[in-house]
Amino acid sequence: MNEHSDNPFENAMRQFEKAASKMNLDPGFLEIIKRPRRAVIVSLPIKMDNGSFKVFEGYRVLHSIVRGPGKGGIRYHQNVTLDEVKALAFWMTWKCAVVNIPFGGAKGGINCDPTKLSPGEIERLTRRYTADLVEIFGPDSDVPAPDVNTNPQVMAWVMDTFSMHKRHTETAVVTGKPIELGGSLGRKEATGRGVMFCVREALKKTGKDLKGVRIVVQGFGNVGGIGATLMAEQGAKIVGISDISGAYHNPDGIDMAKANECIIKNKTLKGFEGGKKIPAEDLLTLDCDVLVPAALENQITADNAGKIKAKIIVEGANGPTTPDADEILSKNGVMIVPDILANAGGVTVSYFEWVQNKQSYYWPENEVNEKLERIMVESFDSVWNVGLEYKVNLRVAAYILAIKRVIDVIKVRGVYA
Repeated sequence: MNEHSDNPFENAMRQFEKAASKMNLDPGFLEIIKRPRRAVIVSLPIKMDNGSFKVFEGYRVLHSIVRGPGKGGIRYHQNVTLDEVKALAFWMTWKCAVVNIPFGGAKGGINCDPTKLSPGEIERLTRRYTADLVEIFGPDSDVPAPDVNTNPQVMAWVMDTFSMHKRHTETAVVTGKPIELGGSLGRKEATGRGVMFCVREALKKTGKDLKGVRIVVQGFGNVGGIGATLMAEQGAKIVGISDISGAYHNPDGIDMAKANECIIKNKTLKGFEGGKKIPAEDLLTLDCDVLVPAALENQITADNAGKIKAKIIVEGANGPTTPDADEILSKNGVMIVPDILANAGGVTVSYFEWVQNKQSYYWPENEVNEKLERIMVESFDSVWNVGLEYKVNLRVAAYILAIKRVIDVIKVRGVYA
């Protein structure tokens, strides 16, 4: 395996194997849980608005269903590959296990540039993708959710298409839906809120709280933007933010209200005047106490890890730190709260949504947020204690905890052969 690969699946496997090496596990069980249960590639011919046809490629990977239905988002991006989706499904297995919710891991994606598609083209693409996977999706088998460049409206189209094929309305087939279709209050903010809880708990371990702490956030979507806003409300000083338009720095603290106004008005931070625009690559190395990478994979690499000044990194994105960068950061004494814990707030409230759909009874937002906080804090403490027990960093500890939970279920269920 390439020691310096940017292949997300290879990087995910390296993280997994480092943790597994600390455990006395049956090699046969390891082989079972390393491999995806099913990987599907679908060709999606779509009639474009101009009357022409274009064929897109879509993917759905079920990594594990031993602890419950597959769970994982669908992303629309021009860089989506099967290996990326395999890695994301792999991470979802461990993410669900870390927060101890009864789901396995899954993920999906379509290789496309949604910025170049009309709303009608995106709807037709979504419906065709769902129709081709209607025998895989299901509330008790594989439950999708929003991810990069997908949203509640896309989930509504998935739910409607699935329901039309099944001839009855099935709200529990997806999460992250509009509230009117059975979505959960608090779901939109859940991942960012979970990141905020993890930043707070990590700071507590160093004797600090959020008030006055300088934080840099890469990515300003539902994870980074909401997380930054919530941390600012708790007294943190957000000194750097970024999105596809560029990066912005203000050592005195960025006004989150103005940043969010800019997003509402322009859809991006383009033209934001509340901070000095800097090269995007300089954002991660700004002087700060906490760094929250909340964009895409492989943002912190061996090339920039040594320049990072933050002493705490809380991974809002999936796989933002490469294994080689991990080694450098650990040697430099940086605490990393790994993605499979830090951004698990979204899947946790997705679980709440699924439960509410199943019982047709819906909770008030404060109850959702209280339940989320309890699970995130308990999960952080569990990972921290495993780290102390095994004398390992938090990423390895999170994997050890998750692997143990999955292996324990396999041992009880047995292997059907």
